Amino acid sequence: MKQTALQTFVSRFLILILNLGLVIFTTNYWGSSGKGIISIVIADLALVGFVGNIFVGASVTYFASKFKTEQILLYAYLWAILSGISVPFLISFVHEQEYLSYLIILSVLTSLLSANINLYVGRQHLKNFNIYTILLQGLQILFILGLVYLFDKAEVQTFFVSQILCLLVLFAVSTFQILKHCEFSNISFSRDLSKKLFDYGWKIQVSSFLQFLNYRLSFYFIEFFKGLSSVGIYSIGVALSEAIWMVSRSLSVVLYSDVVNTTDPLAAIIKTKISLKISTLVSFFFILMLLLIPAEIYVMIFGKDFGQSKEVILLLSPGILAIAASNIVGYYFAGINKLRILNVKSIIGVLFTIVGSWLLIPRWGIAGACIVTTVSYCASSALLFWKFYQITDFKMRDFILSKGEISLLLKSIHLRK
Repeated sequence: MKQTALQTFVSRFLILILNLGLVIFTTNYWGSSGKGIISIVIADLALVGFVGNIFVGASVTYFASKFKTEQILLYAYLWAILSGISVPFLISFVHEQEYLSYLIILSVLTSLLSANINLYVGRQHLKNFNIYTILLQGLQILFILGLVYLFDKAEVQTFFVSQILCLLVLFAVSTFQILKHCEFSNISFSRDLSKKLFDYGWKIQVSSFLQFLNYRLSFYFIEFFKGLSSVGIYSIGVALSEAIWMVSRSLSVVLYSDVVNTTDPLAAIIKTKISLKISTLVSFFFILMLLLIPAEIYVMIFGKDFGQSKEVILLLSPGILAIAASNIVGYYFAGINKLRILNVKSIIGVLFTIVGSWLLIPRWGIAGACIVTTVSYCASSALLFWKFYQITDFKMRDFILSKGEISLLLKSIHLRK
């Protein structure tokens, strides 16, 4: 596990660097207003993804070792197309979406590729998972640079076109890799499988959707009360802060893959506690590094519109650390199919976000959004920890790496490929 976690962490670190480069380019090239447009479309894309992921998300991972690939992908692909077309139209009735056609294409392609990538996780082919997640950022950067500098495409739509091209290439390659090992005669509809996929998928997606609202609802409140430019400014601080989550997300992917494939409950808890230690300590270190960077550096990198980025990071940091730790526990509960607590935790966070955003954002703007988000993150994470430590003893050493564990983590580099 530990070597795979390290490999996944390295891949996430590369993704962070690539994503940072993409953020720097978009903020300098299109400014806070352009970044605001991109942030809203990406937030809408995430909303669509929560419906799509009922069949293409964690349910694919969970049942990948239990059913035939051909049967799983049949449902995943059909649902990806159906949800990717219908949900964006529903969103457009809720709030104006100028780039609806791009949102539809991105939604379908993102869901199709997610099905393939999540299948790799379920089959414990994490090397492929890491490669594709890196390429997802790397290829987009290449496409966007080519469109801007070779074809002189200066509109903000160029960002979405580059995403579409990237998704098309990766879906085509990953589908070829998967299908060459499939037997087309095994493709069939199964009522049992569809029921299980849907039952597991909708439960975990309710939690994910509520958590998304916890993460991104403030974007829509800021857009409503303060405008798109404020969304752009806020989103930079959020993106930098949430980059800290690369640690917990890397560990969570590996932990989830291990937990859904293990029959030893005690081993799952031990792995969870080790991942919890690493995530908490490394995330704290990265947050500290971001806070030590002078505000002038953020302005120099992202442009004069983004002077508040340091303040956003400071106000969000307690909540970011809370989620970095609780993500690990959340994936443990998902891996053992205990999803109710995840829903309760997310509902609590959303309630804090809605009430707090309505009260504080009109008065304090971006700073108010940060305070609301931090309180929401800490409250929801506290509930998850309370539930986890009801089934296992709480010890302070759960958050402190021992010398033996550090040594084992380093030695594992040579033990597992």
